[in-house]
Amino acid sequence: MIFATAGAKLYIGSAIANPHADLNVATFTSQDWVEIKHTENLGRAGDASAEIALDHIDQTRTTRLKGTRNAGAMEVICSFDSTDSGQIALIAAEKTIHDYAFRLVFNDAPAGGTPSERMFIAAVGGAEEVFDTANDSVKLQSSLWINSNIVRVAAAPNGD
Repeated sequence: MIFATAGAKLYIGSAIANPHADLNVATFTSQDWVEIKHTENLGRAGDASAEIALDHIDQTRTTRLKGTRNAGAMEVICSFDSTDSGQIALIAAEKTIHDYAFRLVFNDAPAGGTPSERMFIAAVGGAEEVFDTANDSVKLQSSLWINSNIVRVAAAPNGD
């Protein structure tokens, strides 16, 4: 099923230790989530493998291997709101060395069901105020350096 990004909500949880192994839904059950409001752009996230290129003298073609996986950096842009508890938590998280739990909930729930979700842990690598043009609001741009796999939860009918 295709669906729009509109209506998606991004949440921040608490600091969480990186187990350096794949996470699952149970990793996030104890989190108290705070919505980061006024999001305008959620960026992108997902695994890409590093390229290991090998050039052997006895061969005329480069051999490529897959190296470590990297889930990327999610560049989140919000209309800045100094009173929003989610944005306050995001700014505070940038000041620490810790990873934090994040949850993205989409607006794709079937009638009477639950929406799909993405959960991951990330270090907040930046929380910058952006001052663009006269006819724009001040923005908060944050870089979420994803340090885990992205746990995907499918939308489910009837709350299943």
